[in-house]
Amino acid sequence: MREGRGTVFFVMGVSGCGKSTVGRLLAKELELPFFDGDDYHPKSNIDKMSKGKPLDDNDRLPWLQSINRLAMEHADSGCVIACSALKVKYRKILVEGLPRVFWIFLKGDYSTILERIKKRSGHFMPEELLRSQFDALELPDNAIHVTVELSPPEQVDEIIRQWESNKKSG
Repeated sequence: MREGRGTVFFVMGVSGCGKSTVGRLLAKELELPFFDGDDYHPKSNIDKMSKGKPLDDNDRLPWLQSINRLAMEHADSGCVIACSALKVKYRKILVEGLPRVFWIFLKGDYSTILERIKKRSGHFMPEELLRSQFDALELPDNAIHVTVELSPPEQVDEIIRQWESNKKSG
């Protein structure tokens, strides 16, 4: 087990990339609480996405602000948060006021992620909205990039390896 105290880890990417699965495993490994950004969407956002309509920036702003407040509440102790964080301006809102942040981008191509979405059940995000997420995605340059081709435990191992390397060099 490793101690991630004092760092807010954001696991980001499009719907279906495995943010929640990897985030939970990472949080367990680092002995930190895990929070799924989807749990902080207002009902109006979930209703809109459930109907196959993509969210706009106005829909996202209160959601992003609530996740930032959550992150601020856990800034000293650290936590892992799964959040799509597709655009640079969204990521700026998420990290405002946070002293230590570590970004993890789970990357995969459209067809791989689409197949994953088709296999899952019980999620409000329909597969029709995946294209809009890829269209909105602005690749992060301040994150480690981990391929979804690895198994979730392999992804966590890679994340921790890169995080520890980053701590030594930073």
